[in-house]
Amino acid sequence: MRVRIVTPLSVVVDQDIDSLRAEDASGSFGILPGHAPFLSALAVSIVSWRKGETEGFCALRGGVLTVSGGDSIAIATREAVIGTDLATLDREVLARFRADIDVERTEHVEGMRLQLNALRHMISRLQPRPDGGEFR
Repeated sequence: MRVRIVTPLSVVVDQDIDSLRAEDASGSFGILPGHAPFLSALAVSIVSWRKGETEGFCALRGGVLTVSGGDSIAIATREAVIGTDLATLDREVLARFRADIDVERTEHVEGMRLQLNALRHMISRLQPRPDGGEFR
């Protein structure tokens, strides 16, 4: 099989492998040669693969994994870090990825609140409420 891990800026991994393990919201799963076409949204996690006795690891900031005909696996992610020390990847890189996502989630929610309040204000100016009250 061939695996390619890409970010918006680079190809991080492009090599032949024997097997791959990844993780989505429902848990870990494996891919072996001949796997059916497949699509999955990946969690912030570490993907691992084997080629013979050699194992590789890559921390992913989420992403999308596809398996297509011809034993081709493609992973598109916002950020990826290759490593040989699984403990370091787990402890340092995934912690940073998770923290970044928590900040983004908080900023996204706040942005949605601001947009919703702006829409409520626009609606209230177009169709004022009979009691003169404001949207909350």
